[in-house]
Amino acid sequence: DFESINRVLHAVQCTVVSAVGNHHFDAYVLSESSLFVYPTKIIIKTCGTTQLLKSIRPLIHYAGLLGFYLSACKYTRGSFIFPASQPYPHTSFKDEVLYIENNLPKSLCYRKASIMPSKFTPSHSWHVFTASDGSNFGDGDGNTNSNSSDNDDSYYTVEVCMTDLDQALAMKFFRLPGDDNPGDVAGKEMTKITGIGEINRNALICDYAFDPCGYSMNGMDNEKYSTIHVTPEAGFSYASYECLGSTRPHNNDDGGAGIIEELKKVVQVFRPGTMSVATSMGANIEPGVWARLASGLEAMGLKLRSCSIDEFPSMETIFYQTFTSCRK
Repeated sequence: DFESINRVLHAVQCTVVSAVGNHHFDAYVLSESSLFVYPTKIIIKTCGTTQLLKSIRPLIHYAGLLGFYLSACKYTRGSFIFPASQPYPHTSFKDEVLYIENNLPKSLCYRKASIMPSKFTPSHSWHVFTASDGSNFGDGDGNTNSNSSDNDDSYYTVEVCMTDLDQALAMKFFRLPGDDNPGDVAGKEMTKITGIGEINRNALICDYAFDPCGYSMNGMDNEKYSTIHVTPEAGFSYASYECLGSTRPHNNDDGGAGIIEELKKVVQVFRPGTMSVATSMGANIEPGVWARLASGLEAMGLKLRSCSIDEFPSMETIFYQTFTSCRK
């Protein structure tokens, strides 16, 4: 229920500013990023100096009241822009991993922590921790031990971090002087003038503009989510994009082609100086997806500088790629 969600977010130190839902999941725009609630899965993203990992205990508690138990979890993040400003347990990746492990049930015994480096830009590493009780492992033929769609290997996740945004484009995420419109009204205007609404025309968008600057949106396209968060200030401009892709024919994603076209539009919206892309995919997804993604982004004026690959006990492989603009 919404009261339980608010209590979880209170522990994290953020609040709900806007929400929307369909028959697949509910999406909440937060004062510090986003929350997605599926029938058997929760995705929470935060930014700034929030304490995301403090959501673990209350989430497990409230799930237990509903008769659910935790079978798997994953924590990912890029490198902090202001690491010295982060409160415990986000003071280091080592502290984060220890905190997670101390708060997870012992049944999640298959665990792995990894820092995936970017050889070209050391400050853009990808940090990953996964834990599982083994119920989502395969039988050797790529089939999991669960009937849940959450374990469907036709789905994959793309997480994008962008820095050094084009200054002229970043200015579109500042509210004009005298703009007294509510955040949701101003957000719809930003969605329109920046071109974000064109990234996935099938998506129902819930957007919000902050004062004096900044922007967040959640997109809903059937069971697939997408989300964008923007900090446009010069000197430390940043934008993130995350989405769920599928290789299922009815999702019109044709082996990842749909996601690649979306990422091209994301590049057009922000024109970042540096862009990192983490693609998480199951065993049954054709690995050429990430290679085609790189080719698509290079066609947009980005140069692939580094690629790291790692496998995790949840039968998931993560490809981490770093790009820089050819103008740099």
